[in-house]
Amino acid sequence: MTEYAVVNPATGETLATYDTFSDAQIEDAVARAHAAASVWGARSPAERAVVIRRISALHRERSAELSAIIVREMGKPIAAAEGEVDFAADIIEYYADNIEQITADQPLQILGDGTAVIRRSPLGALLGIMPWNFPAYQVARFAAPNLALGNTIILKHAPQCPESSAALEAIYRDAGLPDGAYINVYASNEQAATIIADPRVRGVSVTGSERAGAAVAEVAGRHLKKVALELGGSDPFILLSTDDLDAVVQAAVDARLDNNGQSCNGAKRFIIIDGLYDAFVEKFVAALAAVRPSDPMEEDTVLGPLSSLAAAERLQSQIGRALVQGATLLTGGTRRGAFFDPTVLADVTPEMDVYREELFGPAGVVYRAADEDAAVAIANDTPFGLGSYVFTTDAAQAERVADRIEAGMVYVNLVLADSPELPFGGVKRSGTSRELGMLAADEFVNKKLIRTA
Repeated sequence: MTEYAVVNPATGETLATYDTFSDAQIEDAVARAHAAASVWGARSPAERAVVIRRISALHRERSAELSAIIVREMGKPIAAAEGEVDFAADIIEYYADNIEQITADQPLQILGDGTAVIRRSPLGALLGIMPWNFPAYQVARFAAPNLALGNTIILKHAPQCPESSAALEAIYRDAGLPDGAYINVYASNEQAATIIADPRVRGVSVTGSERAGAAVAEVAGRHLKKVALELGGSDPFILLSTDDLDAVVQAAVDARLDNNGQSCNGAKRFIIIDGLYDAFVEKFVAALAAVRPSDPMEEDTVLGPLSSLAAAERLQSQIGRALVQGATLLTGGTRRGAFFDPTVLADVTPEMDVYREELFGPAGVVYRAADEDAAVAIANDTPFGLGSYVFTTDAAQAERVADRIEAGMVYVNLVLADSPELPFGGVKRSGTSRELGMLAADEFVNKKLIRTA
């Protein structure tokens, strides 16, 4: 049975197919990852850092190949794909550079005589279930900190990213990891559940939809496995005051169109203070209407196709349902194959489905807020809690609003500012864990207490 395939969303052409692994191949992968854990985990942090730094270098050396694959698999504009690969390399290098801090003993102040430390030890083999929207970046932010700790990786990528997953496995292998320390598997969902249940696998991380996260967490819970969840988001973009409306509008456009509108932490709900609402909406709609989806292989393309025809049809269904329920279409709403015009909805109320849904594509909703309290109330009235954006010229207000927002991340007066050292994650239905930064190395690790008399 073939479950994994490369289907170019720009053309609809099936470029390659890959067979799902047999059960015997899955068993072999788990056995090798488990065996490699004792080998890789026994190496010193300095020795592991050499290999991890080489993984980063190979991402840069093979950037052209990886970027072209990403475009073919999910339609990301080529310039953005190149940026993604470079960012993945930065993330991996960050963990090589900081491996001594990540793995160092943490002394504790104790109430008696003697000493106590927390020693961070690897857990062993881990399963990572990755999404299609950032084929290289998502893998880097899961694999790099865990390899730095001494864990080993079994990687199940999205079924539409088999070429990326094979190319990445080659990079990790060619960098000098011991056999089994990083293994790509073309596994079915049923086989993934089998891997999670296996006692040789010590944890699972999933980045994806709420449905996928809930399914994985259910299996992990039955088998008492640590699970890390990075799920969806419907991030608010709150404008309370500005001395440069054009710059704020451009930030809003950039935040909505990033990755063809398919970023979990992309701004999707634009909550504008009453006094700025009309001017913002006029400029925002005009700027988005001026963007036309085009060939993702062209260097100047800003907006390519959605990741698949099914994704575009799903977004079209959401927009259509919103309009039937009473929303107003300010621009866009048109689909051509997997290409979708930038779209803005207004007059959305809590009774409409779209009020609480995530729009995964180049579509957003604008809301008018009477004051700061109303803006925060709208921002928090969502099942999600991933990221958020606050624009204001009042520093005290920024601090106050940032504290009140129910989200894992708040960015004040800037967008697209993710960085290797900054933790990424959410609350509510957006997930349960953190990736990137030092917090990523606290997810799958034995924080062992050593108390000495």
